Parts: sequence; C-alpha cells; structure tokens
Amino acid sequence: MSSTKTESQGGLTRSLSHGQMTMIALGLAVGTGLFLGSGGAIQIAGPAVIVSYAIGSLIAAIIGACAGEMAVRYPVRGGFGTIAGRFLGPYAGYVTRWAYWATTVPLVGAELVAVGQYMSFWYPQVPLWVWVVISGALIVGLNLTSVRSFGALEFLLSSIKVTAVMVFIVIGLLFVFFGLPGQPATGLSNLTNDGGFMPNGPSSIWLALAIVMFSFGGIELISVSAAEAKEPVRAVRSAARAMMYRLATFYVGAMFVIMCMLPWKQAATLKGEIATSPFVMVFSALNVPAIAAITNFVVLTAALSGANAALYAATRQMHALAHDGMAPRVFSRTGGNGIPVLALVISMVGSVAAVILAITGVGHIFQYMMALVTFNVLVVWALIMISYMAYKKREGDASPFRVLGGRLTAGLGLAGVVATFAAMVALGEMTVPLLVGILFFAVISVIYVVAVRKTQIIDDAAFDEARTQTAELPAVNK
Repeated sequence: MSSTKTESQGGLTRSLSHGQMTMIALGLAVGTGLFLGSGGAIQIAGPAVIVSYAIGSLIAAIIGACAGEMAVRYPVRGGFGTIAGRFLGPYAGYVTRWAYWATTVPLVGAELVAVGQYMSFWYPQVPLWVWVVISGALIVGLNLTSVRSFGALEFLLSSIKVTAVMVFIVIGLLFVFFGLPGQPATGLSNLTNDGGFMPNGPSSIWLALAIVMFSFGGIELISVSAAEAKEPVRAVRSAARAMMYRLATFYVGAMFVIMCMLPWKQAATLKGEIATSPFVMVFSALNVPAIAAITNFVVLTAALSGANAALYAATRQMHALAHDGMAPRVFSRTGGNGIPVLALVISMVGSVAAVILAITGVGHIFQYMMALVTFNVLVVWALIMISYMAYKKREGDASPFRVLGGRLTAGLGLAGVVATFAAMVALGEMTVPLLVGILFFAVISVIYVVAVRKTQIIDDAAFDEARTQTAELPAVNK
C-alpha cells in the first residue's frame, strides 16, 4: 500500500507498518541498561529483582495496552497527549505533551553522549564531541528522510539489540539448566545463596521499582506513531500486543539468567561498563572471541536506536503542540515528505544544549535536566492511566482492541506508577526531581494561562476521521 497524507493529522504521512511501530517503541524501551547490567536494582533486592522486573513488566504492559486501546480508537497526531486533551480537557493535553517533549529531548542528548563513550572503546584518542556530532548528524538525517525510510532503519537498529537479547536468553537458559560443552550447568543455587531469594526482605521488591520502572520508558511510543501508521487501527493493535509480550520476555528472562549465573552480590557491583556487562561475562565463559567488542557494538546500536526514537517522539509532540496552538504555529509545518522539519530542528537544538551541558558539566544543569525526565515520565504515565479511565467512562468498549479489566486494570497501573514514585521518595531519590518538576509545571502553567488558553485549537476533525476507521473491526481483548 502506498503512503498517504492526511490533512487532519497535520500533513503527516501514513507509512509505518506494525513491525516498524513496535521497533520504534522498543528503540527506547530496550536500552543500554539491560545490556550493561542493573547493579543498583540488584543491590536493593538481590535475586528478588526478578520479581521487581516482573511487576515492572506488568505495569508497563498496562500503560502500553491502555495507550494502545485509545490509539486504536483514535490514531491521532500527538498520540496519548492529544487524547488526554480530549478526555481530560485542553490543559491536560497541553501539560502531557509538553512533559513528554521535555522528557524526550534530554534523552536524545544523553544517548548521543553514550554513543560517543562507546565509540571511545575503539578510538580512545578521538575527542568525545566528535562522535557526538557525527551520531547527531546521523539521527537528524534519519529523521529527515521519509517516515517509511525512518521506520525501516529504526527497525534494523532495534532488531540488532532484540536479537542480541534473545540469543543471550536462549544460551543463558541452556547454560543454567543443561550446561554447555566444557561448562557444567550452573543450576538455580545462586537464587538462594547469600541470604536467600529475598536477602533484604519483601519491601526490597517494591523499593527496586524506583530503578526498574525506568527501563520500560518508551512503551507509550506506539500511541505517538499511530498518526503515521499504515492501516493505523490494525497496526497499533498488533504492535501493542506484540511489544507487551516482548518486553516481559526480554527483561524477566534476561534478569533470571543473570541471577542464576552470577552471585547476586557480584552482580550488584556491575558498574555499567562493557567489561562488567553480564553479556560479556556470560559469553566470555563460553570463550566467544572478541565478546567485549561485540557487546560494545550492540550497546552502541542500542544508544543510536534510543536517540533516533527519542528524537522522533520529541518531533511529533512538538508538531502536535504547534498544530493545536499550544506552541508556535511555525512548528506545525511539514515538508513534502510529511516530515515536520522545523519541529525536528527545535527538538534537536534542545538536544544539542543537553549534550553541551552533559559534556561540560556546567553547574550540574544536565543532572537537573535528567531529574526533570525522571519526574515527567511518571507524570506522563499517570496521565495516560487517568485519560484511559475517563475514555472508558465516556466511550466504553468502542475500541476494537480492549484491555482486559478496563478501568480496574488501569487503576492497577496507576497504583504501580504511584508505588514507583513512593519508592523513589523512600530511597531519597525524589527530592531534586520533585523540586525541578514543580518549577517546570509552574512555568508552563503560567504560559498556558497567559498565552495559550485563548489561542488553542480543539481539532475535532482528527477524532471524527479516526473514529470511522474502527467501525467494522472485530473486538480483541488483550
């Protein structure tokens, strides 16, 4: 099917397949943390971190499923942020989209800095900023191509790291239960050595959520990409279901393998370096040659994929804000290939600023930006759940893709987000993010009252068009 452009979606082009949409979301949700270890979470919960990741997977699945159900019904530009505006009011839509934009822009910068650090593994003599510039130019080029080409390249980047995770899990499980030539099976003893399965008590499972949940950031991207999907209803429905199962398998499976193969106190000391990656440790035991270089290539790909997906998300949120009169209207313009070029430029400018702050360390401002990311992603997730509950109250089972349990399940997901926030408070990690977040929302709220409230556009045409696409499709429960 050829790509099509729809005016009600602000000139965006519908070109993404469901496979590409899944991989765009996985570009953020399967990141370098999985490859380089989760020492902080392991230190808190010990082997019980497996349960923390299982709970985190469930919460993430609920968030993704609820965002997916609404996006199947309304595949509109801006995704869950635009939907929040419809069911919670214009201010909620404004806050949700600005919060998500402010989340994704610093993430682009952080991932680009990570790319530079990974390249230093091979070329330590080359300054970090050189690789940042090269990788930044690369992802801008990817995002300036047609959305079809962008989707294809993101599919390739994400496929590399997804394949690496699958290979790791399969070989790891063989190693644990059966052993491999020259290597006896490790068995399950490491799950109960050194103090038992829950050496720090049951509460440690909850406290570890403060670290675990942020591994799943990006699951909501399916909703954002819905406005550019071929056959959006079918594509979003298929992609949402596929991604939920994959995330649970990847994270829980990988952590199970790591906890079985390494004593948890050793795993807790992993410092996020290539040499101490659990992937390197596992494959080194099998005498796989050049495993450190191979792992570095995988995490490099993961960082590039994450930066690429984050820039895409930031660009589409800015485009949606501008189209609805909640940001300067100039950023709503799209080129002949359906790319919102000016929205891309302003998002990249913000990311360049983040890179400069990260490299120079001026006044620790970059740390405050990342604190804002921490606070904002929790706010965005909570607003997705609240929007879903309002949507279900008004429209019931209108969507052909339905979350099992509906509002009750969404309430469980919201409780999980609140529990994550509470865990961060208990660990003392929320003080700075809370202060920075309150300041951010105070500033954008003042701007809304002074400059946006009277000039915003309520675009019902986009919702009317989207509604007609769901009329004849059969219902499917999650």
